[in-house]
Amino acid sequence: MRKPLKILFIGSYIPRKCGIATFTSDLYRSISKETKSSDLRVIAMNNILEGYHYPPEVSFEIQQNHLFDYQHAADYINFSDVDLVCLQHEFGLFGGIAGGYLTSLISSIRKPIVTTLHTIIKDPDPRYRKSMEELVRYSDRLVIMSKMGGDILKESYNVPDKKIELIYHGVPDFPFIETEKFKNRLYLEGRFIILTFGLLSSGKGIETMLEALPPVVEQKPDLIYLILGATHPEVIKTEGEKYRLSLERKVHSLGLDNNVIFHDRFVTVTELCKYISASDIYVSPYLSKEQIVSGALSYALGMGKAIISTPYWYAEEILANGRGLLVDFKDVEGFSQALLSVINDPDKYNELRKKAYKFGRQMTWKEVGRQYVNLFEEVIDERIQKSEKQWETLTFPRTTLPEIKMDHFRLLTDDVGMFQHAAFGIPDRNNGYSTDDIGRALVTLTRMHQQKPNENIIPLVTTYLSFLEHAQTEKGHFHNFLGYDRRFMDENGSEDTLGRAIYGLGYIVNSGPTEGMRALALSMIEKSELLLEELQYPRAKAYTICGLYAVLKKYEGASRFRRILIKLSDELVELYEENHKEDWKWFEPIVTYGNAKICEALLHAYQVTYNDKYKEVALSTLDFLTDIQWNDKFFDLVGNEGWYCMGKEKAMFGQQPIDAGYLTKAYITAYVVTGNKEYLHLAHRAFEWFLGRNRLGVPVYDFSTGAVADGLDSQGVSANQGAESVICFLLALLSLSRYTSNIINTDIT
Repeated sequence: MRKPLKILFIGSYIPRKCGIATFTSDLYRSISKETKSSDLRVIAMNNILEGYHYPPEVSFEIQQNHLFDYQHAADYINFSDVDLVCLQHEFGLFGGIAGGYLTSLISSIRKPIVTTLHTIIKDPDPRYRKSMEELVRYSDRLVIMSKMGGDILKESYNVPDKKIELIYHGVPDFPFIETEKFKNRLYLEGRFIILTFGLLSSGKGIETMLEALPPVVEQKPDLIYLILGATHPEVIKTEGEKYRLSLERKVHSLGLDNNVIFHDRFVTVTELCKYISASDIYVSPYLSKEQIVSGALSYALGMGKAIISTPYWYAEEILANGRGLLVDFKDVEGFSQALLSVINDPDKYNELRKKAYKFGRQMTWKEVGRQYVNLFEEVIDERIQKSEKQWETLTFPRTTLPEIKMDHFRLLTDDVGMFQHAAFGIPDRNNGYSTDDIGRALVTLTRMHQQKPNENIIPLVTTYLSFLEHAQTEKGHFHNFLGYDRRFMDENGSEDTLGRAIYGLGYIVNSGPTEGMRALALSMIEKSELLLEELQYPRAKAYTICGLYAVLKKYEGASRFRRILIKLSDELVELYEENHKEDWKWFEPIVTYGNAKICEALLHAYQVTYNDKYKEVALSTLDFLTDIQWNDKFFDLVGNEGWYCMGKEKAMFGQQPIDAGYLTKAYITAYVVTGNKEYLHLAHRAFEWFLGRNRLGVPVYDFSTGAVADGLDSQGVSANQGAESVICFLLALLSLSRYTSNIINTDIT
């Protein structure tokens, strides 16, 4: 199953008064309904310094003529978790020459970009050509709203077919209805209504319609020509109401005062649909042929209106096959005749309506939203596949292991413990501390001190051991979550929490820096002894076995702990025997997280007991993890966005450092137990997942700080760098570094 898409829209947005703002808003709503996702966002383009009072989905604003805003927006997008950017493009929306500021934004975005083209210039001047070519270059897909748009992209800009997607302009999904009841609502009952709507500007050609009306009104005196729409804001800035006033003078000079109504306002979509529903004929007398899309014409078509239009590109295509009538540009007589032919022929009128409405069914916003979602998923999948293909040309010699760097580890630590999370490298105090992390951090520090004693480690061990002593309850369990206010937020942690605490304490018993630390750790394990015998969950058992193994390596005669280790190991073997099949060598019918720790635990149990069954099951399951995750190029770990259920597809994203780290450590243990160097090779391959040998080909380890990202997601590397990630990385590095010399001359590409 796919996770809900996280889409970010860029364009003008309501309440800004322009057609693209309305389009972006409608598209947002249709995709939100289709995906049932509440995690869609909008970056709104502002053409006024004070901006607009936007709805809550607008999370970022760009001042059209502020170049720095575009660069900051790119950072905002890259640091976000959005899967894809849906850009609405029209040259006038963006600042710079020919809207060129947009290039500074899209060239920096590391997410897939799907661009909807609202304007396509067939023969542009060099400035507009350059701007368009940059847009084509950085867009993964270009959405056109007419076939002509695709032809222009291919002929004028050499855009390949595979980069072009035809999705018609969306329209409201209205039933095919008669007009009379809607006329009543507008107080125009009994009148024959001709409608033109949209933001008013001289290119609309309304003067042609006005000049065509007198002979029509002569035969149809109850006719009303309704001109709906405010003057375009950009026209207001330069010309004021010059065009509207010229039209009003023409109405008066033609004697049409009783037949023409101007509604000088920007209407909502709901209001607009009422006006369209009340109209009998929609006219679109545009003056320019180079009109590649018209939202107004689309709405009229989708709602089943009889349409008369000039033959601009979009109208020619959308009104083909008898879906409307076409009249030459500025052809006054032609418009008169076309209007009369429809008014005086009810059959023709109804035929035009039915053909328009039928074609418009594929243009409803529900259908358009579905097509966009399918396109988004396709583009995201292509980006993923593209990142995988790089492995076909890459080879990896043996990686030189990075030096141990403790900067981030120490950054996460204060005088209480270790912060669970860090966003963008900054410790997150809101989520406090976790016993889960402290237990494993103690394993890391004791292994580090054992390999190379360092006095600077002792204060960290002291802090963490003090945390566990404070977190242990009277009954021997452990609280897991401690808030920054030093109050525990749970009564008990999970069984995994108990197991991870025992894991850390066991290693302190084995090789803690001081005798006092070792004694305290042993007493804490003894306090939990009865609880350990009752564990139910496999990973909790695995952590406990690893901790008890460390104790038994120090105190071989600790028979009570040996009995618990054997009991838990037998239970893991039983679980395997219950669930494994010929093609499913695992303990459960699902592979989730931290998987290799169970294999490692049974190998440690073998090292204590020499029970061959433990080794047999451990190696069988470890080899199974290899089979389902190693693809001969890199480890493609099981992701947390669905995991891997028996008989289902493996989730590819939400891959976590814990799995790469635990695999590395389990392979090292398998090498120690078997002497088989192939496990050393696999340990290196698993470790290289941190360094970039992964599905996206990007490192999750930061060589400069020692931080490790929390995951590998479809949109890239997680911006979070928490405790678990750096702990698992260091555990893997420490384990691997002890045996590096054994594979120096081995080819592991």
